[in-house]
Amino acid sequence: MIEFYGKKLNTYRANLHTHSTTSDGKFTPNQVMELYSKAGYDVMCMTDHLKTNHIADIDPHGMLVISGIEMHPAGGRIHRSHLLCIDVPEDFDISVGEYRRDGENRMQEVIDAVNAEGGLCFFAHPYWCGFRAEEIAALNGLAGIEVYNTSTRYIGRAYNMQLWDELCDMGVLLPALAVDDVHRPRDLFLGWTEVCCEERTTESIMAALKSGSYYSTQGPRFKRISYRDGIFEAEFTPVTSAIGMSNQCRGFCAAAPNLAGDGSVPEVTSCRFDMRDLFAPGKTVIKCNYFRLQIIDAEGRHAWTNPIPIP
Repeated sequence: MIEFYGKKLNTYRANLHTHSTTSDGKFTPNQVMELYSKAGYDVMCMTDHLKTNHIADIDPHGMLVISGIEMHPAGGRIHRSHLLCIDVPEDFDISVGEYRRDGENRMQEVIDAVNAEGGLCFFAHPYWCGFRAEEIAALNGLAGIEVYNTSTRYIGRAYNMQLWDELCDMGVLLPALAVDDVHRPRDLFLGWTEVCCEERTTESIMAALKSGSYYSTQGPRFKRISYRDGIFEAEFTPVTSAIGMSNQCRGFCAAAPNLAGDGSVPEVTSCRFDMRDLFAPGKTVIKCNYFRLQIIDAEGRHAWTNPIPIP
């Protein structure tokens, strides 16, 4: 349960980027479901490369399973993009998302096709793919990006925070997912999305994803997130760092990993930022148009709120 901007909502642990032997994963659909169910997950989206799964044939092991697919249209300057498509029909036309060697940018076609079916399209691991913020900002109807992707951490490109902030600075305030992008055992259970909604149904989960009613995490959990009358507040499990991010050249620290006299790292469980003071005329070099919070625990695991607009 979380108090999410004034509403008491349930939270559902979701892995929204999942591969199986249907494409290039090492686990069968049933095996990957069993693994995540035993780990306490509530929602799984099957997103094999250019293939959907027949959800009725998969044992959900008590979880909600959503149909999805990962598409790879050419992206102009970059040869191939990775677009995570959530809640698409099992007979979805994959031809629009296949890579074509002519190099013509077809990302917008995929986004439009997914949105026409009532689904959502997220940009997967943009740093790993090599995309720039302006290339993503040019897309219309994109639901968000991935801020963390477990599968891409082995080449040092798991995090997409700088690109995320560049988009926000451009006025493109996209929410962001944390995912495993599971292919093999080493990808399991290291990043997920906590969806905040009233019930665990496809309709409720999708409505929450469309409205940005979620946060992403590698472990830390938010208990309350609030923004009212220019004041942002949050409560969370113990962390050593809680930093408010915006357009400014420095974050606004409610807590930073400074060592105590005995060498330990103090922990905090709440923070408060008064935007009326932080972003008052004369206190900022440039106008700030967004704010997001990221927290880090003693194990170095992050959690992120989605960005909120600052008037």
